[in-house]
Amino acid sequence: MPIVNNDEIPEIPWRNNYRKWNIVSDGDGTTSTSLSLSKVGTGAGAPLHKHADDEIIVILEGQLEVKIGNETTLVDSNHTLVVPPNIPHAFRNLGPGEAKLLTFFPVRNPFDNTLFLEGLPPSSIT
Repeated sequence: MPIVNNDEIPEIPWRNNYRKWNIVSDGDGTTSTSLSLSKVGTGAGAPLHKHADDEIIVILEGQLEVKIGNETTLVDSNHTLVVPPNIPHAFRNLGPGEAKLLTFFPVRNPFDNTLFLEGLPPSSIT
């Protein structure tokens, strides 16, 4: 069974003021899922988009303004966002300080089947 040392994972270029590390993902040869750790600065986040697959986001630290479907709400740390397939969603860190997230998808590369409805995709998937 592989054991991942999180201190040795390379950072993935993502968005301005939004840092990301893939813990398991496409190309590691060990799993059919994707799990990443992100540190999102104040004001940063993800524009409105949707995936063909489920997405689970665990908010470890911070507070996000989250839009899922037609609802927008504030979500604090120690909460989990459960986003069904093909539901438009977006989030933004309201601060103060950094938000820390774990994001899980049941597929290796969820961005193969992601449609950005507003804004641009992250730099590493363009």
